[in-house]
Amino acid sequence: MEYDTKIEMKIKKIVFTILTALVLVISIFLYINRDKFVYVGSVDIIEVDCSKKVQILSEVLESDQRIRKSNELIKYAKEDHRNQELVISIIEKCGMPTLKEVNQRQMDAIWLGLQHSTKEIRKKYFPYIEKAVKNGDLSKQQYALMKDRMLMDDGKPQIYGSQIENGKLYQLENPETVNERRKKWDWNQ
Repeated sequence: MEYDTKIEMKIKKIVFTILTALVLVISIFLYINRDKFVYVGSVDIIEVDCSKKVQILSEVLESDQRIRKSNELIKYAKEDHRNQELVISIIEKCGMPTLKEVNQRQMDAIWLGLQHSTKEIRKKYFPYIEKAVKNGDLSKQQYALMKDRMLMDDGKPQIYGSQIENGKLYQLENPETVNERRKKWDWNQ
């Protein structure tokens, strides 16, 4: 009996030592790499000059595409955050732009800023995307991509088959009729 108690105490001591060492190693790793982890905070409405929305949206598009080609995760998160703030601030302060005010690439910047945001932001601003698609300011494919992503965010099957998760097509609603749904949107336009 006494022998079993001594073994139990040794095992507990070994487990405690291993856990302590593991916590220490993780703490040291996090401390050394603290500059590689970033919390960018909430997306806020910031001051924007509505007369410069063409220039701002051009910069957003350039930034979005540049960071997606880089491998700098901190910069990626910070620039995405800044782009989201700019796009949302333009919509909130200046109204949703149209192709009468900006060009197609700048409209694409708005879509990218929202598509690369949080599920809450996508959900809130999706009606603007729907209206822009109906007006011909954004493409039907952009609508489908965002709609599928929003469904995926909610754990629901996607409709158009545009989203991938872990290298595989995310769950698709009625896969046998996906091409019919796509034809409805005339994917060539």
